[in-house]
Amino acid sequence: MPEGPAPAPVTQRLRVRYAKRGRLRFTSHRDISRAVERAVRRAGIPVAFSGGFTPHPKISYAGAAATGVASEAEYLEIGLTETRDPARVRADLDAALPPGLDIVDVVPVRAGRGDAPVKPGAFADRLQASEWRIRLDGVPEGDAAAAVAAFMAAPVIEVERLTKKGRRRFDVRAAVSACELDRRAAEAADAPCAILRMVVRHSTPAVRPDDILTGLRQVADLAPPSPPLVTRLAQGPLDADTGGLADPLDPDRETGQPSGDDAETARGPVRPQPGDAASEDAVSA
Repeated sequence: MPEGPAPAPVTQRLRVRYAKRGRLRFTSHRDISRAVERAVRRAGIPVAFSGGFTPHPKISYAGAAATGVASEAEYLEIGLTETRDPARVRADLDAALPPGLDIVDVVPVRAGRGDAPVKPGAFADRLQASEWRIRLDGVPEGDAAAAVAAFMAAPVIEVERLTKKGRRRFDVRAAVSACELDRRAAEAADAPCAILRMVVRHSTPAVRPDDILTGLRQVADLAPPSPPLVTRLAQGPLDADTGGLADPLDPDRETGQPSGDDAETARGPVRPQPGDAASEDAVSA
């Protein structure tokens, strides 16, 4: 056993939603985790560490998007040795990260009922589906609309992909609960393109946007002339009635918010958000 005092216990857990925008979409998950750890140290956040010979900061990630994919809804959980104001942590951590890795929200993890601890996998269980936006430059809207209609009408669409366990064939159609053409976004784009929005259930093996594009090519011979630009817009619990996604942080969200000068100070400088006139489109860098 290693000698020395035991690591300080975790007194507060925070769940963090962050965005991966612009050119930062090409950053690997390993590089993002390193950037987060450096930002935590730079911001002076009292992160807890594991024990043993090689202590690691208690930061865990859930549902990370693949390299090359932009995202507005990535999540991590961080354990602290001291209780801190979530709004202050959000501002400090956001300021310490490079532009393109932006902190969107921070909420404290609510304790379990009574003496029951919070289950480690409870948050991951909330991430039931993702909403994706796929921009297909050079694809006429009519061709994209016909491909989407053929895809949604098909009962089964099997694709093949190389996984860690070798080549596997799986049905991508069953994972897609909604898929449509976003005509308003296409009209506002800076070049002729078709933009798809879809809700995809999380499954095993995971159905990725490129798998769905493979399925569109199979059923309608849809082949974009340039690589698609993919952005995850949200992930969370799937509402079976509406087909939409709920905010996975809502069960943990505090009702009380700082007000007045304290709230303005805690929020810090506001970075442009998607939809703002001054923001850089996450898929256009």
